Amino acid sequence: MSQAPRIEVDVLVEAALWASLADAEALVVRAVNAACAGAMTEYEIDVDGAEIAVKLTDDATIRALNRDWRGKDYATNVLSFPTPEVARAGGDPHLGDIAIAYETLAREAEAEGKPLADHLAHLAVHGTLHLLGYDHEVAEEAEEMEAMERRVLADLAIADPYADTEPVLTPDPIN
Repeated sequence: MSQAPRIEVDVLVEAALWASLADAEALVVRAVNAACAGAMTEYEIDVDGAEIAVKLTDDATIRALNRDWRGKDYATNVLSFPTPEVARAGGDPHLGDIAIAYETLAREAEAEGKPLADHLAHLAVHGTLHLLGYDHEVAEEAEEMEAMERRVLADLAIADPYADTEPVLTPDPIN
């Protein structure tokens, strides 16, 4: 059995709303590490020694990020910003940045009847997998990404977030 990768996860809690979720930072670190371990085990993606930054923010900030970087003027739940391949090839250990919006996360969790902490873990896993090259732009990629999310979340004792749903396809390569 392979050893778990060493990942440095820097979590910045930018919005005061996150104080309502106990241990949000620790949960994000655990989810990011689990996603990296899953990818390393399943697909032999070498992430040992990598760094990932996660910003726990609000809808206003994520809307601005979405508008400025993707040309989409609305809030979303999670955004991932992978480090360019050129930097990675040059030895940069930083895999990229993830931003998660509290209000959107909370609305989705409530609408779907999921615990807030479980939905946060799911979005942290989802964002991390984007940094590792996973996507959901076409059906085959969406199925592969969702299957990995299911495995990682099961390892974290979190229920399947896609139970009774079809694969989620988006035309956006980074979401």
